[in-house]
Amino acid sequence: MGTVATFLIMAYYSVIAGWVLAYTWKVGSGQLGGLDRPGVAGLWREFLADPWQLGAWHFGFVALVAVISARGLQGGIEAANKVRAPTLLVLLLILVAYSLSTGDVARGLAFAFAPNFAAITPQVALAAVGQAFFATGVGMAMMMALGSYVQTGTSVVRCALIIVGSILLVSMLAALMIFPLVFAYGLNPAEGTELVFRVLPTVFAEMPGGRFIGTLFFLLLIFAALTPSLAGIEPVVAWLQQRWGFSRSAASFTTAGACWFVGIGAMLSFNLWSAWHPLAAIPVFRNATFFGILDYVATNVLLVVGALLTSIFVGWLIGRDIVAGQLAETTPFSRRMVVWLLRYLCPVAILAVMLAGWRDN
Repeated sequence: MGTVATFLIMAYYSVIAGWVLAYTWKVGSGQLGGLDRPGVAGLWREFLADPWQLGAWHFGFVALVAVISARGLQGGIEAANKVRAPTLLVLLLILVAYSLSTGDVARGLAFAFAPNFAAITPQVALAAVGQAFFATGVGMAMMMALGSYVQTGTSVVRCALIIVGSILLVSMLAALMIFPLVFAYGLNPAEGTELVFRVLPTVFAEMPGGRFIGTLFFLLLIFAALTPSLAGIEPVVAWLQQRWGFSRSAASFTTAGACWFVGIGAMLSFNLWSAWHPLAAIPVFRNATFFGILDYVATNVLLVVGALLTSIFVGWLIGRDIVAGQLAETTPFSRRMVVWLLRYLCPVAILAVMLAGWRDN
């Protein structure tokens, strides 16, 4: 289930990553220079309406992932991350500094960090849980696939804290980078995907030095998209190698090719197939395009169910001794608490959020 979820996510995630690749070129080459807000919005609409252009950029990103993955874990994924991680942080800090020095900091901070408990519904909670599982790799086979390469004796607790801490830090920095600029230019922060491809390019088109800042921003997004994409295809690559005897290169290009092929349907959902709702007979998918179906099934069903089953498996089936062995550096109380959480609290909480969210839909 985790492998299927990972594959489906990568199929449509690579489409969006292709948009990022395209806009890195558009902003860097000056195509947004001199455009007003309607002009930027028109460029975005024209881009989405062109399946050939979307398909080419989608193919370009998938090919990049395949080439890096084919070089192996150390020569490809690890080497790429050694460059990507510090570069990502440097670019992020530069853009945060620019945003805080020129943007509407007060409104940006209030929007990003002031709690609004009235807005929390079961559907929002389910979406948040799915996003958290995607960001950390919980409920996906990527954690198991990458974990199998970790050296014996590596601290699981330390790795978990680093992963969660890094995600929180980058998320907070991203909020500081985006929202002060959005409010400074009087734009709507609740635009979803269009915030990145229509709203922010408007900011870059209007601000001094916007071409340089915008190019840095989209480069940042490319670096951010590469890691989950490389980790995302790794479970399928490893399965093809171990189960069917594929070489590393063959497994990487086969997996990437399959993601690209399924992603074509997601890509066409924004133009030629935009009016096609293949599962309209099912109430929850009444207005869903092929892209929407992939997104909902992967993040709201497969990821959440996968995390639920993982919690039950680790808490009840693999035995306390194995869990305790992986948490040897912690106190006995902490080990007992982890087992209790995995056995009782986590399954109940995940199940409650999942069922409430499904009912809301």
